[in-house]
Amino acid sequence: MKATQKLMKVFVTRRIPQDGLRTLTESGICDVEQWDSEEPVPKEELLKGVAGAHGLYCMLTDKIDSEILQAAGPCLKVISTLSVGFDHLSVGEIKNRGIRVGYTPDALTDATAELAVGLLLATSRRLMEAAEEAKNGGWTAWKPLWMCGYGLAGSTVGIVGLGRIGLAIAQRLKPFGVKRFLYTGRQPRPEAAAKIKGEYVTLNELAEESDFISVSCSFSPETKGMFNGDLFSKMKKTAIFINTSRGAVVNQDDLYKALTTGQIAAAGLDVTVPEPLPTYHPLLSLKNCVILPHIGSATYATRNTMSVLTANNLLAGLKGEPMPNELAL
Repeated sequence: MKATQKLMKVFVTRRIPQDGLRTLTESGICDVEQWDSEEPVPKEELLKGVAGAHGLYCMLTDKIDSEILQAAGPCLKVISTLSVGFDHLSVGEIKNRGIRVGYTPDALTDATAELAVGLLLATSRRLMEAAEEAKNGGWTAWKPLWMCGYGLAGSTVGIVGLGRIGLAIAQRLKPFGVKRFLYTGRQPRPEAAAKIKGEYVTLNELAEESDFISVSCSFSPETKGMFNGDLFSKMKKTAIFINTSRGAVVNQDDLYKALTTGQIAAAGLDVTVPEPLPTYHPLLSLKNCVILPHIGSATYATRNTMSVLTANNLLAGLKGEPMPNELAL
């Protein structure tokens, strides 16, 4: 690069793994500014940071709307998000401005699938509740009926959204002796389904027949609040409901009612609305609801890989080259 060529400004909205930051700083084409904190960038700082930027490296907690895009100005060429989801991006406005978008759809599949299985087991076998009893003195003796839960062997598992993550969850559950896999989505996925001998059914059929329901669909206007009182009422009273997709696909008031009235047995959530969920939220008071703080991709290796991929997406966009993972707008 010529010494006289001006570096392109890149704004990074959070503290990220060092390999990702190093990828940007050692590229030789950009001047990196960063909100160096574990906490989300305040909107006023985001507005200032993005001004005049050619590239924006953001998180799923950053709402990139018309106000942010207007503050960025005409220089902004590329937005690269450290996430597989992109509902925090005003896609229509971004498309209208001719801005390219990078994301990380493949990097977190394994980690999220592992977490989903762990959450399912913790919920169905009451692990959090049992650990608490061991701590607080509730464990007095071995009892035949105490702390009984539900096992996977011989069960029917329903997967809502048989994409990369949904398939990876099913493949990890198969060795537990699951008898039958059902799945639903916008359309059949015969190639993926063949790997687990999955049966394509309607959402209502899946709700009625599944012992375990794992949600890994994408968020959209069609999926918003799809898990509501009507659907919970169709589930078995012994059903275990797991959500690792987006909190907004669930009507949480209806879920609370389903859990407290015995419509379903238990729920495990890695995603909620809002995030973080207030500590006084009714769901957090329930023994039959396990809630995790959105840690699906939280392994050191995965987050590092995601950070580098996000950086490489951004750099490719700045150079006008094909991105490793570009969102089709």
